[in-house]
Amino acid sequence: FLSVTEDLVRRRAEHNNCEIFSLEEISLHQQEIEKLEHLDKWCRDLKILYLQNNLIPKIENVGKLKKLEYLNVALNNIERIENLEGCEELKKLDLTANFIGELSSIASLKCNIHLKELFLVGNPCTEFEGYRQFVVATLHQLKYLDSKEIERSEKIKALQNYAEVKWKIREQERAYLLRRAREKEEAQRRMQERKDKKQKQMDSKLGFDSPDSPQEKPNQAEGDGEQERCRTVENDEEDRRFWEEPTPYTPESRLETHRYIEEKRRAKDNIRESKKREKPPWTLVTAEGKVLNVNVPKLHFSLKDDEENNQIILDLAVYRHLDTSLLDVDVQPTYIRVLVKGKPFQLVLPEEVKPDSSSAKRSQTTGHLVVTMPKAKEIILAKQKVSASIKHSDCNTQQKTTRSGQVEKLEVDPSKYSFPDVTKIIQEKERTGLGPIKFQPQKVTEVKKTCDDFENNEDV
Repeated sequence: FLSVTEDLVRRRAEHNNCEIFSLEEISLHQQEIEKLEHLDKWCRDLKILYLQNNLIPKIENVGKLKKLEYLNVALNNIERIENLEGCEELKKLDLTANFIGELSSIASLKCNIHLKELFLVGNPCTEFEGYRQFVVATLHQLKYLDSKEIERSEKIKALQNYAEVKWKIREQERAYLLRRAREKEEAQRRMQERKDKKQKQMDSKLGFDSPDSPQEKPNQAEGDGEQERCRTVENDEEDRRFWEEPTPYTPESRLETHRYIEEKRRAKDNIRESKKREKPPWTLVTAEGKVLNVNVPKLHFSLKDDEENNQIILDLAVYRHLDTSLLDVDVQPTYIRVLVKGKPFQLVLPEEVKPDSSSAKRSQTTGHLVVTMPKAKEIILAKQKVSASIKHSDCNTQQKTTRSGQVEKLEVDPSKYSFPDVTKIIQEKERTGLGPIKFQPQKVTEVKKTCDDFENNEDV
């Protein structure tokens, strides 16, 4: 059977940051719960508890919930009202569509002095003669019964005829309990028949599947197909028979229906799982050892060769809201493999990389998976750095020349350094560099000849 688990309670307590000790309201409806337990220990501050549409056969383990104000256990398999005396603040109790036939059990609610609303619609006890008068006369604190207000005059009238109504209710209760005993015996017999039938089917299948003779082996595929068709027909026939068979509406039949549906669902899940397992595995590496490019999840990607930093960068466009725990990255020297929810993405790299130095992270803006893989050849990295520095210095000199209009010269402090004046040497060369050194004296004599005509006038 399924009971209330801590994991279930924490999941249903999202509105309280998954904290269950301080929980005041929780909804555990439609959880297929068959036993009510633990809540009185884990959630002592509960005020509102929803447990409708489960398979709970008995009200139990809620008596310590002193602050509980509203309990909803509609659409369950409850047959009597009990174990609610400790719920001192209980104001509203919903028992709609259960199997309460022991109407006298409502006397246990006399202790709940704050109880104002009670719902018993859809229970067998509502068909008893004098049902409403009996409830009104028994529970004086009630204001509403089955959504209908209890008038003061109705209460007075119910109290006047209480003895007679009580005797009638007792008689109808006895008849109902006898009928319930027969229904339980019938349900037990039907369940045993179903078990025996299932066992026979299992035995016949085992006998049919065992190979009696070697001649059956060549036609194994045809036999499997025929066997599968027979199973489908049998299942359809079993379904039709189960749903068309008339059965009384009892806690046992409701539980049996639930078990049958659950069994069919599990059988379908097993078939689906077996088909998934039968799928051939993806071929990532050939028999010759050649690594293939594979993109089973069909994701967009880009592979960038970052020469400046001597690395290769893979940008894989995984889904933005995909949990990172569903990604598995494996970097090898010549290829990279990423499993996205078990589906492989594999890419052969253009150059050998270092797996140990590689890193993978999720982009905070796009959610993409970015894998950085340094290249294995470090020589390329050194050359690139030198060339980059040269280019950088060239750019700086070009910028300086364009700004000043001429080449900037190195400034030297003559008190600290004894370098020759390079600029004057260059100018001297420009001035005297009109030919070889032997022609230079001729130039001087020509200057002297021109000076013979010069007349020195002292007055001037």
